[in-house]
Amino acid sequence: MDVACQGFIHPLCIHGEGKIRMTNKNDSKTGKRKSSQRSTGPWDAALDKVREWDPRWAEACAKMSTNPWTSGVLPLKLVELISVAINAACTNLNPEGTRRHIRAALAAGATRDEIMMVLKCAAVMSLHSCSLGVPILMEEAKAAGAAPASRPVRPATPSIDKMRAIGQWNVVWDPFYELDPAWTDEFMAAGVAIYASGVLSPKDVELLSIAFDASYTHMYAPGTRRHIKGALSAGATMEEIMEVLKLCVAQGVQACNLGVPILAEEMAKMTSRRNVKVKK
Repeated sequence: MDVACQGFIHPLCIHGEGKIRMTNKNDSKTGKRKSSQRSTGPWDAALDKVREWDPRWAEACAKMSTNPWTSGVLPLKLVELISVAINAACTNLNPEGTRRHIRAALAAGATRDEIMMVLKCAAVMSLHSCSLGVPILMEEAKAAGAAPASRPVRPATPSIDKMRAIGQWNVVWDPFYELDPAWTDEFMAAGVAIYASGVLSPKDVELLSIAFDASYTHMYAPGTRRHIKGALSAGATMEEIMEVLKLCVAQGVQACNLGVPILAEEMAKMTSRRNVKVKK
């Protein structure tokens, strides 16, 4: 299966400035990346406050969550592109994390086109709303005796026709086509253009797709399985796929990136109010 078909399955399956201060070289003895300074991976400045309040837990969590940045299993550029994907995904939309990892991806050598491809993929994965909802709609409509409005003339669907001709059409998309052929063709045209661009390798496209579907804000099992299978077929190792899943887990620290500064601010306000009352 070519890259357009492999990647295009992804969106349509039925089913403070934490900086990365590190080189992309591996230590010959440990296999891990050499780093000139400590990497904070998915963390921002909140990590410093967590270290102040709970140094033992902070060090343990930081070691775990920054592991994909130091293990050397995936190239640093791909680590950052996957992190952009997880943060920018339409199921997440984390502006601070997206900016942090776009900056780090550029620093690691990613091009504008590579980052744009990730963002485009993040946008079109929203079609999982149809992947979930349309089969349910068809079942419930049948039970209720409802049927789609008749169409005296079928609109032209050149993108769908092309996909059928080259064997890239998936029958699970038939319900979309039946209900709204014109819109389905428009979506196919947009999706195929992304995945047929060749900007990223087939293996990298599959690894990115795993991250989109396995992310804790999506956890889409059918897509995760499909893309793990696709990644293995494209030459990915089990260790590389595990690294993608670890990156998904690492993004859980966004809870601290969000909540710790708010907690610190609210505590400071409370202390200030108490001091005012004492003075009175």
